[in-house]
Amino acid sequence: MSESSFQDDVLGELGDDRLSEIAGLLGTDTDGARATVAQTVGAMTGDLQQKAGADDDDGVEVRQAFAEVAEPPLQGVATFGGLGGLLGGGMMAGVLAKVSKPVANAVSKKTGIPAPTIARVIEMLIPVLLAVFAKRAAAGKGTGAGAPTPGAAPGADGGGLGDLLGQILGGGKK
Repeated sequence: MSESSFQDDVLGELGDDRLSEIAGLLGTDTDGARATVAQTVGAMTGDLQQKAGADDDDGVEVRQAFAEVAEPPLQGVATFGGLGGLLGGGMMAGVLAKVSKPVANAVSKKTGIPAPTIARVIEMLIPVLLAVFAKRAAAGKGTGAGAPTPGAAPGADGGGLGDLLGQILGGGKK
């Protein structure tokens, strides 16, 4: 799974129909939409990694959200996945919503696309990001996640959360 970048996984999960919808929102073609999505996802994951490493309330919240993503879903919860994606997202959906405004502003400055438009793209991406996080977390189970890692999140049991962050975000190298 390490061969595929996080952005590629998001674009694959997004699919052609939603990518075309984003292109229409942005007033561009699918290549332009793909580039904007990749830049937006990169900014979001970078912000999440930075926050996860912080020793403040935001850092604790992000680490708890990633730990929640790693937990297997409760029986029957999957049936709620079609309700906008946020219902099943729990804490991670809230964390993503919280970073959306600063990310929209940053991407807007780099691309010239209005921040409210980028914010709408992020709203469309949140359920997709949740799905990719869950898939990557599930794929990372049983792959040495118990070994401590340098820079593992404080309070992570056995260092597994640091491994999980690397697995989910693909941020093994900084």
